Amino acid sequence: MFLADNKIVKLKVLLVLFLILPAIVFPQDVLRGEVAVEFESMYGFVMDPGYPLTPEESYRRALEQAALFFSAQIYGWSFRYDIGERARDIAEELSIDLQGSIPWGDPGLKVTDARFYESRMEAWMDYRPGELQQRRINTWRTGQNRSAQAYGYCEIDAADNWLGVRKAALEDAARSALREMLRGSERNRPKEAYGYISLQTFPRFFLSGGRWVCSARFLVDIREIVPFSVY
Repeated sequence: MFLADNKIVKLKVLLVLFLILPAIVFPQDVLRGEVAVEFESMYGFVMDPGYPLTPEESYRRALEQAALFFSAQIYGWSFRYDIGERARDIAEELSIDLQGSIPWGDPGLKVTDARFYESRMEAWMDYRPGELQQRRINTWRTGQNRSAQAYGYCEIDAADNWLGVRKAALEDAARSALREMLRGSERNRPKEAYGYISLQTFPRFFLSGGRWVCSARFLVDIREIVPFSVY
């Protein structure tokens, strides 16, 4: 009788675990990345309207950056690339479109560690994805994707705010990665290419020659290539 009751208890425990495990996001599925928030009041001739930054504003900027980068990792961009051909008077055209974003106030996004220096704050960020987001992450992990690294650039005064400049530099890096990959990897240069590109790890930003520079690594999923022979 005792053995029978013990088996019943074990079955109940297994049933409870079976019901709750799908809702659990295991620690290895928590995304992590490091961001930096600059305290400088001016870059070149551009004044930061948020200066001097309070600790609260510094944390806000860290969260906004992390939301952008995690969105680029999870959702990625769709892209259409018309490589162009000078001899045929066909202009190059490369467009990318972010497929989703993490909204402000998402409870899964947190600052887990922050260090303040004289000119900047460096913070580690965590993001706990939901079920649908985890499926997208798994697709990037298991697909036949190519890895690419590139630099992107943006003039300091090219956007209305500090985050817009970083977003522009990041997207320029994505375009550069696609351009180099598609121009260099195909034996016969394609006319057009379609697919998706995602951020692989958090990018690094620095100033050089009056511009923000973004160094980033991407995963590229090329879905279709249209050769010139079609035309």
